[in-house]
Amino acid sequence: MTGVRLAHQRASGVQLHITSLPGGRLGRAAYRFVDWLAAAGQSWWQVLPLGPPDRHRSPYKARSAFAAWPGLLADPRAPVSSAEVAEFRERQAYWIGDWERFSARGAVTDQVRFQREWSALRIYAADRGVRILGDVAIYVAADSADHRARPELFQEGFVAGTPPDSFSDTGQLWGNPLYNWPALQRRRYRWWVERLRRTLELFDLARIDHFRGFVAYWAVPAGARTALVGSWRRGPGRALFQTVERELGLPFVAEDLGVITPAVVRLRDSLGLPGMLVLQFGFDPEDPSNPHDPPNHAVNRLVYTGTHDTDTVRGWYEALEPPRRALVERSLSQLGIVEPEPWWGLIRLALSSPARVAMMQAQDILGLGSEARMNDPARAAGSWRWQLGPRALTSPLAARLRAATEAAGRLTR
Repeated sequence: MTGVRLAHQRASGVQLHITSLPGGRLGRAAYRFVDWLAAAGQSWWQVLPLGPPDRHRSPYKARSAFAAWPGLLADPRAPVSSAEVAEFRERQAYWIGDWERFSARGAVTDQVRFQREWSALRIYAADRGVRILGDVAIYVAADSADHRARPELFQEGFVAGTPPDSFSDTGQLWGNPLYNWPALQRRRYRWWVERLRRTLELFDLARIDHFRGFVAYWAVPAGARTALVGSWRRGPGRALFQTVERELGLPFVAEDLGVITPAVVRLRDSLGLPGMLVLQFGFDPEDPSNPHDPPNHAVNRLVYTGTHDTDTVRGWYEALEPPRRALVERSLSQLGIVEPEPWWGLIRLALSSPARVAMMQAQDILGLGSEARMNDPARAAGSWRWQLGPRALTSPLAARLRAATEAAGRLTR
């Protein structure tokens, strides 16, 4: 399987990471979720990065940019033949040796098991009209397999983060190694090409996290206590993506959130990549040109009720100050959207957007509050733990979402 560009047909989907399935693994729960998505008229299932997470369970600090996490396996003891191992080694020769040296015994057989389970799930989903949208974390974890095996591709003395933003007054200190972009350029960006090749073996389409970091990234001196002391440095820009496009095409989505400059917009648009809109970032009375406001939505976008980094829509709505809540109510009224629950009003608002794809978090469809938030970027620990109840997504809920999806002209089958 290979990646695909986003179709021009209007569609919608649901974001739910594998660890948020009942039991937190592949297997029956994943197949039941695909069946529910198909019944609900959804065309996309969005997941987070599949790599081995860090001790805080964050998939954005994975121990490998290539390997999948064996903790996601439904059957971690399934037999694997020597022929399967040999074939996998040959096909994944660029990275599997690095992972095997870094990881415990059985590393390759675990990857074979994952490939087997994941491929079967993708075929099952495709047969039901559901494609899988993946996620590429821009950075690798410190002391990860990639960092150890290829230290020449990373900087010393500085780590990744972001300047102050809506999540934190002191910025976000991620601590990931930063790329040595000149060293990568001299190697014709081979590491990135192979990483994205592996990505497109796993997903139909992939979101590139922190897209603005390819234009300029925030470098924080190693050992700093906050990200405030960081500074902007120039990224690779178009050169990287031209190289990727020649070999793989560009079946990607640009996560263009955060401090977005005209240069970031130019790069995204010159590459023809769809960007992202988030309803929770809109409705600012002091910013009528905000791209996240429904009247300002563009077509070549994916619109989200919220993301894994935001509160749930219900938690967000219930905490809104009166001026912003009034703008939400006005937007709903202008479109004739009347729902007994405000979060379902916002789901229908996302579905009504001109954006090509509308994505809802599973928590928002269920109307869950802040207790179901997936991640709080301002906290190092305590996130990534939410799981779906075994019978939470019901047939009546699927019918309700399907009706809203059909009314918005987003049914694709």
